[in-house]
Amino acid sequence: MNNPNELTVRVGSLERHLPIVRAGNLGRVPLVEFMGDSAFTNAAAQEMLALIPPQTQVLLTVVTNALPLTHELSDRSGIPYVCVRKKRRTYMHDPLIQEVPSMSLGVTETLWLDGPHAARLKGQQVTIVQDVIASGGTAQALARLVERAGGTVTGYVAAFRRGTPPMTVTALQDLPTNL
Repeated sequence: MNNPNELTVRVGSLERHLPIVRAGNLGRVPLVEFMGDSAFTNAAAQEMLALIPPQTQVLLTVVTNALPLTHELSDRSGIPYVCVRKKRRTYMHDPLIQEVPSMSLGVTETLWLDGPHAARLKGQQVTIVQDVIASGGTAQALARLVERAGGTVTGYVAAFRRGTPPMTVTALQDLPTNL
């Protein structure tokens, strides 16, 4: 029986029932949560390995739901990763700062890349990893940070894509936009 308040997805042999929630300006969206769901995270990471561009030297993500996914991708691929934060930490040294309008929250957020972490991107081929890419705002802000740090974006990978982001995104699955 179909429940109008959830969306069923399958990643590998694993099935998840994602609740449909209201999210800022995006309206009703399926809530993808990797944090706290090791089986879902591991299944997605295993399937996403093949999506990483071969020239990738560093993975980049933002400290949110995509962090455990990126960690598992790094562990399986041997490619190191760097995390951007959504809050300044007192220990940060010369951070790069990037504003990003958040479609899911309906407000502008600030991304912080610690200076030593930015240095790890210099001269590197960087793939941006996210859990879901919809409007592409966060992905574009991450790309600006990569460029400002002296790296080159080689691709965007996500477990799920929703709609048509402004950049080419390689994803495991597309999520519906009409919920």
